[in-house]
Amino acid sequence: MKKIIPSLLALSLVAAFSSQAATPKDTLVIAQSTDDADSFDPAQGFELTTVQAFTNIYQRLVQSDPSNPTDLKPTLATSWQPGSDNRSLTFELRKDAKFASGNPLRPEDVIFSLGRVVKLNLDPSFILTQLGWNKDNVDTFLKKVDDNHVQISWSANVSPAYVLSLLSAPVSSIIDEKTAQANAKSGDFGHAWLGTHSAGSGPYQIRKVVLHEAVLLSANPSSPAGAPKLKNILIKNVPEPAARRLLLEQGDVDIARNLGADQIASLKGKAGVKTEAIPMASLYYIQFNVGKNPVLKNPALWEAARYLFDYKGIADDLLKGQFEVHQTFLPKGFPGALNDTPYSYDPEKAKAILKKAGLTNVSFTLSTSNQPPYLDIAQALQGSFAKGGVKVEVQPGLSSEVSTRVKAHQYEATLNAWGADYFDPNTNAASFAYNPEDGSKTIAYRSDWHIPALSKQTLAATAEADSNKRVELYQAMQREVLKNSPYVIGLQARNLIALRDNLKGYVQGINPDMVYYAQVEK
Repeated sequence: MKKIIPSLLALSLVAAFSSQAATPKDTLVIAQSTDDADSFDPAQGFELTTVQAFTNIYQRLVQSDPSNPTDLKPTLATSWQPGSDNRSLTFELRKDAKFASGNPLRPEDVIFSLGRVVKLNLDPSFILTQLGWNKDNVDTFLKKVDDNHVQISWSANVSPAYVLSLLSAPVSSIIDEKTAQANAKSGDFGHAWLGTHSAGSGPYQIRKVVLHEAVLLSANPSSPAGAPKLKNILIKNVPEPAARRLLLEQGDVDIARNLGADQIASLKGKAGVKTEAIPMASLYYIQFNVGKNPVLKNPALWEAARYLFDYKGIADDLLKGQFEVHQTFLPKGFPGALNDTPYSYDPEKAKAILKKAGLTNVSFTLSTSNQPPYLDIAQALQGSFAKGGVKVEVQPGLSSEVSTRVKAHQYEATLNAWGADYFDPNTNAASFAYNPEDGSKTIAYRSDWHIPALSKQTLAATAEADSNKRVELYQAMQREVLKNSPYVIGLQARNLIALRDNLKGYVQGINPDMVYYAQVEK
């Protein structure tokens, strides 16, 4: 594992805001692991640290209300109108909207922002390529109507309501074209520069990023969202959860994220601290790389693994309060989510399944993040699988390194988490049950699982206009994936965080990106 040595710049950033026992009155200081973040470009950033930042740095045409995620609110758009053929939407843009640079919002910025996602073709691009867009045709689907209107059209058989959901995803963040292009190199649409800079209209902007060490955001007083209450946000990379808890307890940080159940328990009753367990649309699961070897491709292993996952032992005993048992690919709380839990821990049944299939001396390497709760869960699975005669070697690493190996199919199995990108059932169906064979980096693709029939069902569900029939389609897919797939979905998370009790105005919703800092004050 690569050891990261903090740079002098990062250390000076942290020291400047941490030289006193109490955090500065105008600065929100957050301790969390940021090892997952490799780029703050919305066309690439797909991890927890980055999507949480995007909500505060950028805005989208429409965004979900965190208290009622099915309600899409106008953001950079003031209104929209579907075309007569239901294959287009025309948006009216906010006339007073400006980016942090001072540049006004234009239709060209919307066209640039959505088009570059498809042309760069990085991990989150599959969210928009579902519309029938590709690097060669996307420009034909994005049209400036006049100085205040932009038309977005598509060839895929999907409804305007579904397209609005896609446009509320972090990848659909609107970028200041003039600023991005002024910093572009070799036709990259500003991608390299945006990895550690920002060009948005959100309440904050990036002041400095040192990847895997520190992120410093400063207020954007001219944001259409309104000026934020605090002047700065400092996100410090503190890899150890016990250290995060201690910093919060001492008053050296205002928020500690990604805490484990033990840390939360130790903070109960501590003066000056409050704890929260926030329901999240985040699922923890094992996935097998079926192309790695014949054993991993064998459905008997997938079935046996469903009986070797100690669901209740992990949720109730190991990680008290942090998880609930959940076995289907739509999170609880989403339209159409099934809460069926037909599998339970039964090592003897797993042994019988493996024996019947002629699988003996089964073993595999389980790659996972070295952060809690991943490593805690992986080690528990190592023990529960052993009782069923399956040897699991846990291979921990930096979140970004594990993610890179999985995307490149350089793994046998991984314990991972998947958070929803937008509040629609397709957000997870399009990853767990969709592999279009066009290079889209879905979970099915990363598992090397070829599923033309399921992929057709996923597309059919996006085209269904009747909401009740659409729910039925997603429920049928959930049952199929639950019964026979290279995934063992086991848990739905609650996000355990701790805050200093002098904080007011912090908001967090069910989706991973729904973290809002603008109204926080001390």
